[in-house]
Amino acid sequence: MFKGRHFDQSVILLRIRRYLTYNLSLRDLEGMMAERGMAVDHTAINRWAGRFALLLKERFNRRKRALTGIWRMDETYIKVHGRWVYLRRAVDSVGDTVDFWSSEHCDLPATKRFLRKALDRHGRAERIAIDGSQTKREAIIACDGENLAARQVMTEVEAYRYLKSQYLNNRIEQDHRRIKRRIRPMLGFKSLRSAGGRLHGIGTISSAKSFI
Repeated sequence: MFKGRHFDQSVILLRIRRYLTYNLSLRDLEGMMAERGMAVDHTAINRWAGRFALLLKERFNRRKRALTGIWRMDETYIKVHGRWVYLRRAVDSVGDTVDFWSSEHCDLPATKRFLRKALDRHGRAERIAIDGSQTKREAIIACDGENLAARQVMTEVEAYRYLKSQYLNNRIEQDHRRIKRRIRPMLGFKSLRSAGGRLHGIGTISSAKSFI
């Protein structure tokens, strides 16, 4: 992964970890490296994060623990190219990220796309905790039926259980705040693609605090 790089693997990984974990800007990290006698432009650190965050996520996912069967689903806002967009996220009962999806709309089709992605990747959850949103309720029922049909489940299966509970969703709301605190020094994202790469990296670092 790091063959041919000017800096050692440990140096690159440490900078990526600090960038994705702490409320530091790219210029903060550039200054920290300069104090240690390493001249690295902040744009290089940004390229490292963009290139390696998804690769690290893929490697980590091969060894990460299985998600629990109870998910919490909610949405918040992030700024992409100067505009506010919706960020849908789901975490399991211990706070590990299930999946996320960024879009300009908060309607039924967008919510279905997010749930299809999560169900295709992780399978059927035991239950999903949501707020009082009717859109989420309809999306869960529809996507669960599609998922069962795609797997050709012929036996009778218990109807999908979803919980409308603001209290149970406190975990994901707190996690939203953590994510937004981290991305604030990033001053927004240039595209949904770059946002996705950084958010995947933040989720990976959160779930694997000692991967280096």
